[in-house]
Amino acid sequence: MVKRLAIGAHYGLKDWLIQRVTAIYMALFTLVFAALLLFCLPEFSYEAWSGLFSSTSVKFFSFLFIVSLCYHAWIGVRDIWMDYVKHAGLRLALHLVVLFLLVGYVGWAVRILWRLSA
Repeated sequence: MVKRLAIGAHYGLKDWLIQRVTAIYMALFTLVFAALLLFCLPEFSYEAWSGLFSSTSVKFFSFLFIVSLCYHAWIGVRDIWMDYVKHAGLRLALHLVVLFLLVGYVGWAVRILWRLSA
């Protein structure tokens, strides 16, 4: 009898659902944002772009897009590391690198969207 080691078995359905929900949100946001650019942006200039992002709702939904993208990416990359990297130390290091990068990207998005100075 072979004893199976179920390390990540509890992630399955929840992560599958989160990836689908984030993918749907990102697709809808992309369509709405493209329509907003085509129909509501008079010209592609810094002033017009800045005016578009002066709205708190555009900033919020853009930030939600970035968070969704990062969470979606985290689940996918984490599963790749868990499936293909067998050495536990290397897998942990890769998890941490990806996690720190994604958290950094979210922080960078906050800084850009709300124009926080360094």
